[in-house]
Amino acid sequence: MTRARVSMQELIAQRRRAGFVGRGGERAAFRTNFDLPPEDERHRFLFHVHGNAGVGKTFLVRELEQLAREKGALTAYVDESVDSLPEAMAAISRQLGSQGARFKELERLLAAHRERRHEAEAAALATLDTEDGGPSAGSLAVARAGLVGLGMVPGVGAFAGVLDAGQLAQGADRLRAGLSARLRTQEDVQLVLHPERVLTPVLLRELTDAAATAPWIVLFFDTYERTGPFLDGWLHETMTGDRHGTLPATVVVVTAGQRPFDTARWGAFADFMTDVPLGPFTEAEARGLLAAKGVVAEPVVEEVLRLTGGLPVLVSTLAEQRPTDPDDIGDPSATAVERFLRWEQDPVRRSAALACALPRQLDLDVFRAAVDCDDREADALFAWLRALPFVVDRGDRLRYHDLVREAMLRMQRSRSPRGWAEQHRRLARKFGAWRAEYETGREEFDRWADERWRELRLAESYHLLCAQDPDALPDVLRDFTDACGTDDATAARWARVLLDAGRDGDTEAVSRWGSELSRTLAEGGVPTALARLLSHADLDEPAQAHARVVRATALRRLGALEEALREYDLAVDLGEALCAPDLPAGSGDTGRAPDLAVGPGETGCAQDPSVGPGETGCAQDSSVGPGETRRAQDPAVARGDTPRAPEGAPAALLADLARAHRGRAYVRGELHDYEAAIDDLDRALALEPGSPSAHSVRGEFHRALRHDDAALRDLDRGIALDPAHHFAWASRGALHLTRGDLRAARADLDRSLELNPDYVWALVRRARVWRGLGDSARRLADLDRAVALQPDWPWGRCERGDALRNAGRVEEALRDYDHVLALDPDYASAHASRGAALAALGRHEEAVTALDSALRLNPAYTWALCRRAESHLALGSVDLALTDADRACELSPDDEHARAVRDRVRRGAG
Repeated sequence: MTRARVSMQELIAQRRRAGFVGRGGERAAFRTNFDLPPEDERHRFLFHVHGNAGVGKTFLVRELEQLAREKGALTAYVDESVDSLPEAMAAISRQLGSQGARFKELERLLAAHRERRHEAEAAALATLDTEDGGPSAGSLAVARAGLVGLGMVPGVGAFAGVLDAGQLAQGADRLRAGLSARLRTQEDVQLVLHPERVLTPVLLRELTDAAATAPWIVLFFDTYERTGPFLDGWLHETMTGDRHGTLPATVVVVTAGQRPFDTARWGAFADFMTDVPLGPFTEAEARGLLAAKGVVAEPVVEEVLRLTGGLPVLVSTLAEQRPTDPDDIGDPSATAVERFLRWEQDPVRRSAALACALPRQLDLDVFRAAVDCDDREADALFAWLRALPFVVDRGDRLRYHDLVREAMLRMQRSRSPRGWAEQHRRLARKFGAWRAEYETGREEFDRWADERWRELRLAESYHLLCAQDPDALPDVLRDFTDACGTDDATAARWARVLLDAGRDGDTEAVSRWGSELSRTLAEGGVPTALARLLSHADLDEPAQAHARVVRATALRRLGALEEALREYDLAVDLGEALCAPDLPAGSGDTGRAPDLAVGPGETGCAQDPSVGPGETGCAQDSSVGPGETRRAQDPAVARGDTPRAPEGAPAALLADLARAHRGRAYVRGELHDYEAAIDDLDRALALEPGSPSAHSVRGEFHRALRHDDAALRDLDRGIALDPAHHFAWASRGALHLTRGDLRAARADLDRSLELNPDYVWALVRRARVWRGLGDSARRLADLDRAVALQPDWPWGRCERGDALRNAGRVEEALRDYDHVLALDPDYASAHASRGAALAALGRHEEAVTALDSALRLNPAYTWALCRRAESHLALGSVDLALTDADRACELSPDDEHARAVRDRVRRGAG
């Protein structure tokens, strides 16, 4: 007879459940609920467990999960290991999927959300008002309000409360405009801006499908005091409303946290929920648990009750050791955990229990690193440890209950400070070796995007800080800078490791930095936290340069362009001073290039600024990562006049200097200061000569300045270095279009759209090619697709308005122009094109008003002057018509259209 295969985890869970004592009423109420159909008024859809730390909330929740599974339910458990609503949905999908319910569409959208969220960090908002010291508190709050909407800001609940409605609306509008210009589809925009709107309906549909395969689905949300800030509103809306769809009636939700539910939000739901307050065990419950473990001697029971105050985690710990004499419990001033360690007669187990309190979480590998034993002993000891009542088992990871771990850490730190430090140093070395092994073969710019690498680095940093290694705090503060360059959530994790290590190691300086950085991240995000770091931390000069580059990049992504430019200036000056003395001097201020005017023969909306924020992607170098040291495989220098990089300077410092020049170039490009931007890219390419993106973006800036030969040289080089760079193909296609080579333009734009079919900038440019070729159907098809992908992108919609107007669909064109002006009331081209459309409908007075608006915004707008002259003539205002026609010819003496309009007006006057 063969024994069925049962996992160690299953056996441990069975033994724990067999010994579960207390909370009989709570368990009975939950079990009985499954005997009541959802239609029964006694059935409850929500249970909320709450009480102070140590009262056994998690233990009870895990017991309820087992009860639910006994009733045939599918279950999912979510705790503080998730940091956002999408992460919570991912946990639900993953766990229900392991039980046979597939959530394919949700998984696809979650993967897209993670990708688009990273892209969204580079979305440029409208430039903030600045004061001498940087962005004002109000303007930065407006920008942060937009990011709150992204779900990318730690401490959202507290932050959102200090923003007024105007700030929230303004921040959301700016962010929406930036995302519409940068992301591929409207679904992508919503996935970043409002992920719950896209993900929740899919989750509800797939939960409905799963409900057909099981009698019940039970969702458990533990540590709700931490997850509630981002889950509570969504959960209430999902359970009580139908905005996103409906939950199956067989879904039951269990939440557990330290605080009762918010009655202002959940009060009306009271008839459908059960409140489960937990306090310390009653005397009867504590006695029952002790008796179940054989602890019945009255003096011993009384001492346990007095010592633990009925706190379940401590009662359970003492009960497991089955003391038979009050002396076994010892000094009443000692904690139950200390007594547990004294009772344990096996010195190996005793040592293992203490050693395993040091890591913040455990798996078998970490256990072996913490405990000095051979592999055979390790398996048995790990199984023993896993079964202890104060060890929280998450399947792949274990962690001690906070109360128990804190007591163990205090005892070890005070009893043997040297031993404490050496144990942490040993763990730090182990995590450091694992990190070094893991990063072998991985480029530095890839590491910070890798969750496993970040976990290993965090653990290594925590133990070095606890050991009070003299280099640990400066190193972790520098790592915090790189974490800020990754995303807000990663930055918050690095601030948290400082908080944890400062508390656990009783190191005031570390704890203070953890508090400061956590607070400033919540209040003002990465720029504010890095400003605090720069002004108060004793960073060496290379670390200062690095922090300034990361801060400048964060400010650029927020749209604080002027402040970003100042920070890049400081980073460049510092980097050049630290590098070799023969480093080429920094670029001078050559002045702003003028905005590009309408080309001859182009209609109103063809006035697009060739390099506009959010249109070409020039300001978004997605290849840059924190601490980047990327080197191209092909080191050839594209231009013979590019200065050479210095010899002997540290690679990391040169990488930061190149990144500072590159970032400053993108800011200057967004500000239309193309000459200065090109100067910066010259210097960036001197340091990293094989960067495809730098060559391609420099080519685009040359194109914007009509430096056609230089633009073509750079774009050719960018494509040679990276043939899959869709931006470079599109930019070269636009260059061919400007030069009148429609065939070459079409070929390049086709290639760009093969690489990225949703690249709206290339679609609009190709629509211009179709216009030149006289193919109005294909022109409209490309513009329709562009508008479908980004309905709130002013340039694309205005271009479609022109195509519709030229096709005789004037009323439809007017709707497009009106939409554009609702988004951007100062869009001169949209006013001009609207005037032309109104004139085509014979509404000349309205046309003059629209053209007045265009010319007020751009007095040198030749095409608008000609259109207004024709409307004045139609209204009989000959003198006004002549004035406009003469002015148009004066501004553009070689413009045949302007001369033809003047001739018509003169004939009309005669």
